[in-house]
Amino acid sequence: MHFQEWLRSLRSSAGIKSSESEDFWSLLPTLPVSSFSLSSLSLSPSSLLGLGALASLTAYWLVYRPRPMRPPCDLQAQSVAVDGDPSCRRSALLKDDSLLEFYYDDTRTFYDMFQRGLRIAGDCPCLGYRKPGQPYQWISYTEVAEKARLLGSGLLAKGCQPNPQQFVGIFAPNRPEWVISELGCYTYSMAVVPLYDTLGPEAMVHILNMAEISLVICDREEKAASMLENKEKGVTPTLSCLVLFNDFSDAFVERAKDCEVEVLKLEQLMVSRVEILNPCNPPQPQDLAVVCFTSGTTGKPKGAMITHGNIASNTSSVIKILEGSFVIRQEDVSISYLPLAHMFERMIQVSMFCHGARVGFYQGDISLLMDDIKTLKPTFFPVVPRLLNRIYDKILGSVTSPLRRALLHYAVRRKQAELSSGVVRNNSLWDKLVFNRIQANLGGNLRFVLTASAPISPTVLSFLRATLGCLIFEGYGQTECTAGCTFSMPGDWSAGHVGAPLPCAMVKLVDIPDMNYYAKNGDGEICVQGPSVFRGYLKDAERTSEALDSDGWLHTGDVGQWLPNGTLRIIDRKKHIFKLSQGEYIAPEKIENVYMRCVPVLQVFVHGDSLQSFLIGIVVPDPEVFVDWAKDRGIVGSHEELCQNPDVKKAVLEDMRAVGKEAGLKSFEQVRNRMGPNKISFCPCH
Repeated sequence: MHFQEWLRSLRSSAGIKSSESEDFWSLLPTLPVSSFSLSSLSLSPSSLLGLGALASLTAYWLVYRPRPMRPPCDLQAQSVAVDGDPSCRRSALLKDDSLLEFYYDDTRTFYDMFQRGLRIAGDCPCLGYRKPGQPYQWISYTEVAEKARLLGSGLLAKGCQPNPQQFVGIFAPNRPEWVISELGCYTYSMAVVPLYDTLGPEAMVHILNMAEISLVICDREEKAASMLENKEKGVTPTLSCLVLFNDFSDAFVERAKDCEVEVLKLEQLMVSRVEILNPCNPPQPQDLAVVCFTSGTTGKPKGAMITHGNIASNTSSVIKILEGSFVIRQEDVSISYLPLAHMFERMIQVSMFCHGARVGFYQGDISLLMDDIKTLKPTFFPVVPRLLNRIYDKILGSVTSPLRRALLHYAVRRKQAELSSGVVRNNSLWDKLVFNRIQANLGGNLRFVLTASAPISPTVLSFLRATLGCLIFEGYGQTECTAGCTFSMPGDWSAGHVGAPLPCAMVKLVDIPDMNYYAKNGDGEICVQGPSVFRGYLKDAERTSEALDSDGWLHTGDVGQWLPNGTLRIIDRKKHIFKLSQGEYIAPEKIENVYMRCVPVLQVFVHGDSLQSFLIGIVVPDPEVFVDWAKDRGIVGSHEELCQNPDVKKAVLEDMRAVGKEAGLKSFEQVRNRMGPNKISFCPCH
């Protein structure tokens, strides 16, 4: 009996009607056990062999078939109403309304979490770095802990006090010394104040004075020089010591001496004699860990006070959500390139440290990031939507053949169909045929991607979930709630929302009558309460009271909408402030007021989209000066003709950008030319 005849006989005996061309594998799940009764068939020895082969194939399929991820709760009810109020909700993972403060009993501070990783990993790798063209080199957990204690003792020797009121500034890009410096502070209960370039000189002076910072740790002489310049001007009187990672010149040391500032290499700060090492003085959960100053959009930056308990509860909540689907392993490795001055990257790192995993740093040059990723081969990849957008555009842009493009989109649809059934994998036929090169470009080992800081397009998110073949989660939050307050639920691979509340947070919506948003309709301003909500703004009671109400609810200023499955969708912004896709806040009115200083500009409208990384502008030229202004630049024409002239538009854009730069606008606050060659939109009348 031929195999096809035997198969038809088997179908017939099982009572299955199907065509001879039906996919053999689709038959397997439908066959009842009785269909394998030998008495119902006349089988030759060769048929018995065929039956054995079928049984083997069936067993293989049952063992290795792709299995859907089991969600930790009902995906149609991911959050629960608090006290019967549908506008106020908490995570469905909680047994009651008691919010989660810690996951492991012995990890209630940042210091505790690193110590747990130290116990797990010991002499295994912790922090990695590399030089151009070379492999990664690693510092072990034991070495990091020893260096941190040495550094902390050195801080005490320089007059720093072992308490949370002692602020130490760190002004450097991501590198191992940043983490060692932070841990050195925490070993003796000091608090960290991260500084970064985009704050600007005036904001830097404001921070140094408000936090009364006497010691700043920098990476190189150029940054230390900017600190010293303020001291020379007499505007930062408390600054007395600069500690550098890199070498510095003798001339710089002499310059610093003239204004009574001591300059040290990091190694000089570290106390090397064991007999004078101070006993550790670790922090408590209620102690301040970091004052995270926001670059803000108007006015002076605000210093959000984040405690160790805030950090522990936020990190623990993510661990709680992932406990059944993704467990961080000691061999896991994260790529560190997002600024450590912001809480998002810091929360990623403390999650890795808590489990004895590794963190590898990029070289400091974003243009070399992809090379760093290929070399490091991370399993954990924190991203902002702007980078995912670039990956998406690059994938689509690389497929020029119509046939290949059709194959790509078909493969994406097949993988998205698997995702809709809960299956996440990177070993399907489509992964091997179509997506393997895409995955290899990101190191080939990705297990987990987390996007936050700004909204991401559902199209991009769904596409990359299919092509990368790994878990991609989306979160929502802000510095004032430590990092996140909502998070995607494992198993829910739909897009267009930011997940349900984290176990550390209650989230409620509050009426905004002026914008016609009402909580009874399921939308309103997003407010957060729980152990991850910050203590307030440093020495700024007025703005603290604006952010935190008398009941401890943090008012985010974002407008949300509850979806039927208990997840949250971001739909608007209460104030006319928004984020670009790289996570930077934009206040368009401030930018418009700057551009109004341009001679040819009468009116200007600045607009942006949280799914884009740039701003655009609509300009109304001043009819009284526009023609003469253009003539001075060798361009002649009527008002209407000049508005259509690309050279004029280019000249106006250049003038606007020059005025913006002079006024201190950051690069992401400048309007860009994204409407065609040299085009901003011109409106000839107002």
